[in-house]
Amino acid sequence: MIPRYSRPEMVAIWSPETKFRIWYEIEAHACDAQAALGVIPKANAEAVWRAKDVEFDVARIDEIEAVTKHDVIAFLTHLAEHIGSEDARFVHQGMTSSDVLDTTLNVQLVRAADILLADMDKVLAALKKRAFEHKDTVRIGRSHGIHAEPTTMGLTFARFYAEMDRNKNRLEKARWEVATGAISGAVGTFANIDPAVEEHVCEKLGLRPEPISTQVIPRDRHAMFFATLGVIASSIENIAIEIRHMQRTEVLEAEEFFSPGQKGSSAMPHKRNPVLTENLTGLARLVRMAVVPALENVALWHERDISHSSVERAIGPDTTITLDFALNRLAGVIEKLVVYPENMLRNMNKFKGLVMSQRVLLALTQAGVSREDAYRLVQRNAMKVWEKGADFKEELLADAEVTAALSPAEIEEKFDLGYHTKHVNTIFARVFGA
Repeated sequence: MIPRYSRPEMVAIWSPETKFRIWYEIEAHACDAQAALGVIPKANAEAVWRAKDVEFDVARIDEIEAVTKHDVIAFLTHLAEHIGSEDARFVHQGMTSSDVLDTTLNVQLVRAADILLADMDKVLAALKKRAFEHKDTVRIGRSHGIHAEPTTMGLTFARFYAEMDRNKNRLEKARWEVATGAISGAVGTFANIDPAVEEHVCEKLGLRPEPISTQVIPRDRHAMFFATLGVIASSIENIAIEIRHMQRTEVLEAEEFFSPGQKGSSAMPHKRNPVLTENLTGLARLVRMAVVPALENVALWHERDISHSSVERAIGPDTTITLDFALNRLAGVIEKLVVYPENMLRNMNKFKGLVMSQRVLLALTQAGVSREDAYRLVQRNAMKVWEKGADFKEELLADAEVTAALSPAEIEEKFDLGYHTKHVNTIFARVFGA
């Protein structure tokens, strides 16, 4: 991923230096297990650990790979340069390249997931804080982009909190799903390596042994992982779209913080654009781009092929780095979001009580009017508000058929905003706990 949308901690997970360090640890721990089983001399296993403080030369490994055309062999050759060919002769004993590559990938994905989970905690904390801050800040709810009925800004934040909380739970499961390792040798039969080696290496790396591998770890695990990242990205876009709508000039119920010295347009000095949330929408698309290739990686030929490899070299770093950046940007947007309660009330009252139509409809049916007739009575008065800018309550009070069923006091009562917020505390208790 480009530096503009990258954070150092996540980038470091995918650096060649980190990758080769994990490769080394796998080989060294495997040697320890082999020595414990009496397969290789203990002295040879100890010799491998002499390289524990070595900074592996990425350029040298690339140079060797240019000849060998094989990355793992290139690394093993470079390792032998540090510990000596005699001591290195038992390294990789009974193993195959995928044992190193797949186990390393899963270590990296687990580490990436830990960062992403911490990122999600930041987003959840910001959403919870803003939800309670605006629990009773009334705004109009919209369906199809059209005024529907009153809700609160707190409920808007709360529903995003609940969505992100579900996503955190999904990511925890996806992390568990992908936290396996395989040191099972060619075609995964353990013919040339004892299963105890796999168990030892996985324990040291914080993984579980893959129950059955076919030289590669099954890619349904990775499909689950990247699909989960795609869902999280879609939730980020869901929040971003809401903020972008609220910042539209005609709406202006909230806007991204506009810092001193910030410029909105090279041509129009008055502009304050929702650039951060528009950026989040774009970043979400990049993360979701990885989902289909990850799903297609599940189907491999027989015990293995490498059609998945090139895909994962790209989507592993790109999706986790992008999502890490996006989650941190989203947390900042929410924390600093400027909310305009007065504009919310002004927008809600733009059509002079129209949004109370359902309350009047239900009251008429309770008063004995058929639903068909009640709908007709309410709609004909509502259309006068749409088309002529009339006041909905006044039109109802002037409609003889409506007042035949409802008294003026009963009609007046149907325009109480508090009716629509009476269960906010109940919803908050469901989302955040008692």
